[in-house]
Amino acid sequence: MSTRTVPTPQELRSAPKVLLHDHLDGGLRPGTVVELADETGYSGLPTTDVDELGRWFRDAADSGSLEKYLETFAHTCGVMQTEEALSRVAAECVEDLADDGVVYAEVRYAPELFVERGLSLEAVVEAVQDGFERGRKAAAERGKQIRVGQLLCAMRQHARALEIADLTVRYRDRGVVGFDIAGPEAGYPPTRNLDAFEFLREQNAHFTIHAGEAFGLASIWEAIQHCGAERLGHGVRIVDDITTADDGSVSLGRLAAYVRDRRIPLEVCPSSNVQTGAASSIAEHPIGLLAKLRFRVTVNTDNRLMSGCSVSSEFAALVDAFGFDWSDVQWCTINAMKSAFVSFDERLDIINNVIKPWYAERV
Repeated sequence: MSTRTVPTPQELRSAPKVLLHDHLDGGLRPGTVVELADETGYSGLPTTDVDELGRWFRDAADSGSLEKYLETFAHTCGVMQTEEALSRVAAECVEDLADDGVVYAEVRYAPELFVERGLSLEAVVEAVQDGFERGRKAAAERGKQIRVGQLLCAMRQHARALEIADLTVRYRDRGVVGFDIAGPEAGYPPTRNLDAFEFLREQNAHFTIHAGEAFGLASIWEAIQHCGAERLGHGVRIVDDITTADDGSVSLGRLAAYVRDRRIPLEVCPSSNVQTGAASSIAEHPIGLLAKLRFRVTVNTDNRLMSGCSVSSEFAALVDAFGFDWSDVQWCTINAMKSAFVSFDERLDIINNVIKPWYAERV
């Protein structure tokens, strides 16, 4: 990394940032979880003390296992089974991101997880969009501009991917910008949902795939070569195809070279990766090497509640661990905006009129 001015945590909060990998049901405010549990009759919370609940989510997620990490979502999804709850969570999500300096975000969730009380998939998408619009307007009233799009996830262990892909296409002009598959990687390869990806490609629709987090190179290879993923959710296990010699020289395997050469974006989530065991610590996270080798790295939160993080705090951790400076933060931010699932004109507008002018004074 270069040796320019080191950003402080507070300065990072004010910097315009772009977020591509953030789960709606992983970003609730602890107080909202408690209030919605009371309003909706959900009785499964481990505690109703707001501070204790926030700590519980972080501690429960610190398991070193993706499967155990995912179990924490039973509580957030449990309180998000009404249109009112979905809209509230979505609105607060946008406000929280805007307060953290995020100017563009793609927030993902699996509509199929919110139909336990009879909501239709369409009602879920529309409730979330209503919340996003309310959150955007509330942020704008405080002088904070943010653009937010929905990414609809299918759960890879279920059999509804084609149905969710069709929902994505039907709502792509009404707030939905793309598709993803989520859930446990091991035992559920991306090709299990190949019909959904073929449909999306036929429809000229955008999609990313969770790959290379809990499972290795095979998951990444399938996501790209069989399914046609435009981006990789996490993707950090691509480091398994990179060899560092004793003299410090680095060589890339065929897959790693392909990912770098094609500029396939990596939606890296450092804190989450440590929690799920994909990395042993932030200091030893592959993002340092991947950034140095100029893979198209983006910095993301994954689940702000479970990781107790924000985009700003993720960057602050990288400043501490790898000496990231303003030029590195800008580079990751532009990487992310280049990789967004909105039109070329919209991407250029945010890069040229929002991101670059702000960083020009610091880089």
